Amino acid sequence: MRYFLEIAYDGTRFHGWQVQPNALSVQEVLDDCLSKVLRQPISSTGSGRTDTGVHASQQFVHFDVEEELDTQQSVYRFNRLLPADVVAKQLYLVPDDAHARFDAFARTYHYHISLVRNPFKRLYAYHHSRPLDVEKMSEAAAVLLKYEDFTTFSKVKGDTKHYRCDMYEAVWRQQGEELVFTIRANRFLRGMVRLIVGTLVDVGRGKLTVAQFEQVVASQDRRQSSGAAPAEGLYLAKVEYPETINLTPALS
Repeated sequence: MRYFLEIAYDGTRFHGWQVQPNALSVQEVLDDCLSKVLRQPISSTGSGRTDTGVHASQQFVHFDVEEELDTQQSVYRFNRLLPADVVAKQLYLVPDDAHARFDAFARTYHYHISLVRNPFKRLYAYHHSRPLDVEKMSEAAAVLLKYEDFTTFSKVKGDTKHYRCDMYEAVWRQQGEELVFTIRANRFLRGMVRLIVGTLVDVGRGKLTVAQFEQVVASQDRRQSSGAAPAEGLYLAKVEYPETINLTPALS
């Protein structure tokens, strides 16, 4: 039987989502917990990878077990064993061929910039002390919707076969003392969001015009992008699936 588990995590102390040698990952911690609670080896598959220090307010994983689970009781037991910076939210019984990564048709990331120094936000937002032109940043962000090839904002390393993404939304909003960037697409390249944010911040600082930003995007040249924004401001916020994967909590 296949289950989707919805989780959230504070990525501060983790070297990203994916299991890797000699570094603590969210997947390693989660699989260890699931294996102990369910008393069988569990290897989960996530909806996508997050890099070192990046957070997730919503991440989905799938895993297989032989017997049907009491979903509410299982979530309770998972959370008793998980560390405080990883939380199991909901467990869903799904079709046997449902896939947390390949069946997701959209993903949304949020990036938070703190406009004032705040000790409680230092691990969860990028503090930027200089004034930023939010209108210009939003105008530049809208340019992204015109393009499909995002080679400019990709890292060289990795097994990426192509650099095309369907971009659905890219907008900045001011929320009190923070700027929040929302970006939604069918897929994202490794390090893509942080590279986009770093380049948009240069627009906000007046180092790039909107027209120059569009030239950077169109260039398909990694050397044209600005440096990546810090990891602590980035959150995987939403993962969307078709209705055939019924993500409605079971009554149990």
